[in-house]
This record gives sequence, C-alpha cells and structure tokens, in this order.
Amino acid sequence: MKKHSLLAAALACLLTATAAPAAEAPRLVTRDGRHALLVDGKPFLILGAQAHNSSNYPAALKPVWDAARDLKANTVLMPVAWEQVEPEEGRFDFSFVDTLVREARQQGKRLVILWFGTWKNTSAQYTPAWVKLDPKRFPFNVDRDGVANYSLSPFGQETLKADKRAFVALMGHLKKIDAGQRTVLMVQVENEVGTYGLVRDFGPAAQAAFEQPVPAAVVARQKPKLAASGTWREVYGDYADEYFHAWAIARYIGEIAAAGRAVYDLPMYVNNALRNPLEQPPKPWNKDFASGGPTWDVIDIYKAAAPALDIVSPDIYSPESEQVNANLRLFQRPDNPLWIPEIGTKPSYARLLYAMLGRGAIGVSPFGIDYFNYSNHPLGSTATDKSLVEPFEPVYRMFAPIQRQWAQWAFEGRTRGAGEGDDRKPQQLEFPGWTAKLTYRLGSFGEPAWGGEFAKPAAGTEQPTGGAAIAQIGTDEFLVIGQRVRVRMEPAEGTRGFQLRVEQGHYDAQGRWVMERVWNGDQVDYGLNLPAQPVMLKVRMARPR
Repeated sequence: MKKHSLLAAALACLLTATAAPAAEAPRLVTRDGRHALLVDGKPFLILGAQAHNSSNYPAALKPVWDAARDLKANTVLMPVAWEQVEPEEGRFDFSFVDTLVREARQQGKRLVILWFGTWKNTSAQYTPAWVKLDPKRFPFNVDRDGVANYSLSPFGQETLKADKRAFVALMGHLKKIDAGQRTVLMVQVENEVGTYGLVRDFGPAAQAAFEQPVPAAVVARQKPKLAASGTWREVYGDYADEYFHAWAIARYIGEIAAAGRAVYDLPMYVNNALRNPLEQPPKPWNKDFASGGPTWDVIDIYKAAAPALDIVSPDIYSPESEQVNANLRLFQRPDNPLWIPEIGTKPSYARLLYAMLGRGAIGVSPFGIDYFNYSNHPLGSTATDKSLVEPFEPVYRMFAPIQRQWAQWAFEGRTRGAGEGDDRKPQQLEFPGWTAKLTYRLGSFGEPAWGGEFAKPAAGTEQPTGGAAIAQIGTDEFLVIGQRVRVRMEPAEGTRGFQLRVEQGHYDAQGRWVMERVWNGDQVDYGLNLPAQPVMLKVRMARPR
C-alpha cells in the first residue's frame, strides 16, 4: 500500500472512532399494557402545538414559533402537503421541509410531521393539481348510481402508487437531513380519513372486493359479527359497508406507512374525526360520521389491515367532559397508546389536559397554535393573539420541567388525572393504598356544611376550570399538579393514615426538587386547595406505627 493510502486509511479510522454516534431513533414501547414514546432512549412527553393547516410555508413559520414558545410547547405538529413537495409529477421540492427542520432546531423544538396526501379531512384538496385534474387516472369514490363523490377512492391503484412514491421520497429526505439529530419524532399518515355522506365506494373494483370473503385477520379481531367467515355482508350484516370502507382505507394507508418505514423507521399514526363515544353499542352508519375513518369502533380493523401504524388517535373537538372522558377510555388500549394530536383551543379544554396527561397519554396538542389571523371557531377559540395560548400555558409550564420524569411515571402506571366535569361533581383517583378525593367550587378555607358564605360557590368558578394530575412517586408520597380544586389524600378503605408534610415547589433543570414553602395550618386544614393558577405540591403521607 502506498504511503498516502496508508495515511488516508489511518485518517478514516480516526474519524470513525471520534465521530459522535447518531441519536437513538424515536420509538414506541409497551409494557404491562402501558406505552411510552422513547426519544434519545428515554420516555418523552409531547407538549404539542399544532399549526393551522396552511401554515406550512417558510413565511408563515414565525407566528408558529412565537405561539409555541409562549405556550411552552416542546413539539410542533406541522403539515407537509403532497401538492407542496411534488408540484409536478416526479419532481420533488423539499425546501420547506429543510427550512422547517432547521428552524425547529434553532427554536429548540421537536417536530411531528403531518402528511397531507390522498386525504385531508376526507378530501383531496392537498393533492397536486395533476392529481385533481385527472379523475380517470385518480378516481373518486362513487355512489350506487355511479355518481362521483368528493373523496378519492381507496381502490385507485395509480393514486396509491403516486402517494406512496411521494411519501417514500419524503421519508428518505427526512432520513438524509435528520437521522443524526432526530428532530422529527413521529409522522401522521394522511389526515382524518373517511367519507361524509357516502358509506363506501361502489365502483367496480370496490364492489368486486366487497363481494370477496372478509380477510381472516379482520374476522379474528373485529366484532360484532354474524358468522365466522364469508363475505362482508354475511359476516357483518348492517355494519358491512362501513367496516369494508374502514378496511379499504386502512389497507391503503398501511401500505403507504410500511413503504415509508422501510426507508426511515419512525413511529406513525392516523388521526380521526370522532363519532359519538356515548352511543353504546354503536349503531350502523347513518350519515352521522365519516364512514371508513379510524373511529373507536373500528380500531381493530385498522390494527389488522395496517400493522405499520402504531397508533389510532382521537381529534377532540367536543368539550363536553363526558364525551372527552369516554373517548380517552376508548382510545387508550393495551394495543393502542393514547396520543391526542388535536384538541380545540377554547379555554374550557385547558382543564382537560390534567385528565389526558394523568391517564398516561404520550402527549397532547391543541390545534391552531399560531398567531395567524384566522380562527376555526366554533371548534376553537376566537383569539388569534397571545390570549389564544394563555389558558393552556400555565398547565404546560407545570409539566415542561418534568416532562421526561412524568412520562416515566406514566409508563410505570403511577399517574392519574381528572378535569372538572360539566356536572361539577366530586371525583376520585385511586392509588395503591391511597385515594385522592377531588371537589370543586370550594373556597380555600372552611367547609360548605358550615353554611352562609362557606356554602356559596367560590368566586371565579362560574365555569368548570379545575383539575389535577397526580403521580405516586413513592409508596406514601405524591406529586400533585392542579388548579381550582380541593384535593384530599385519604388512606384506602379499611386502613389508617394521615398527611405528614406538604411542600410547594418545582423541579430545576437537573430534575431536582426545589422546595419553596411548606403548607400548613389554614393551607391544609380543609384539604389542599389549589388556586386559580396551577401549583405543584409534594405530599408525604404516613401510616401510624
């Protein structure tokens, strides 16, 4: 070997030995039916901020970063549209993606990419013009009479081929620019899929598939069913059309997700516009929700048809507490992490963050968090300035310094939470050995049974704004975070115990508890009365010897 070759080889070895190892890829892990998103090898809690649908351009990013910073979000959810990255067939433009990732790093934010491809809120509006203008090649769903629907068919083979090619190109580009730093944590594949006003595609390809036997993987998981095998109608009766549509769309999305993950393996999920969670058992589709979307009653179909997807996620825009809590229960499953990528921005949603994060969600994100002069009211707030984030910022401020630790506690099953119900009734959170009793609308002193002023609802409680999230950080020790709620920690029934010490404080940047004051006397005689602005308390209980 020549002298310069030896030198080059030695230099290459030196560079290999001294190069910093690539950051560990984000991934989802499951243990004992609970889930965690691992980022850099440790549980991570997404305190998200989702931008408006059309904020995916360089000139629109500053209002997004400003709002995310004011919110104290650690992650921004941003659309990337098919029409944007492939304006001409076969020519890809990832300049916005480059700008987005670069600026996110400058801002100290992580990213979740939202792929707006074949479907965005069921429609084709984010597809390129060359797709929209060629319905023969990229067919729409059709009704029983052959009349075209507004939404693209999941049986459009050319549509699938083209969408998949664009998505694979995106994932390849993300790997090229981000595999070393892992700014992007997850990818949403399509957006709120399904069809309004049409139960399924009745085109020739769809009808031929509908008359075939239901795939065994679907039959094994999806209930209720009339038979153990057969056609969709024979197995699912009145539910056949909507279940078939869910399978067709899930299979389509799953193929795109699998192709993308083969290039760059990041966690992937689908989101959905919800159906009524209180309708039990669910009735067959009657133009009352987007048929074929990943609603709670067809999660099993999505799991069977699209194993490359990790999560089926709810977009929550009904602030009624009973509906919210029902959706959280239905989407949090041993095989499905709870991840809420969209909630409304009305102030009434802020208290519900305690329920979501206390239940062990891997993250949550209000929608429309940027100072763009646009409001999606009545789904969200009318505000477009800093007042937009003010109801949510105090909650994020509490969790931001401990997001890693909270995610770890949640993964271990140590956390519980509740938001004040619309009925304003007391609530209970059960822990091993202890019960947290939550009551609302009380003052900070005294008992309602005393009558007079003590029996009147406290000022400022005209609307439900209270809530608490609690972590059991030791056998007899708890971290309590909340606002406008009275919390009483009591021993489990049949046991004895008492409150030993209550400290108000915070965690520093190194994860160490910093005590600010000890609560005692009036502050604890009538329970722990958390004020309008959230506080963090470390509560130590004790058992008599």
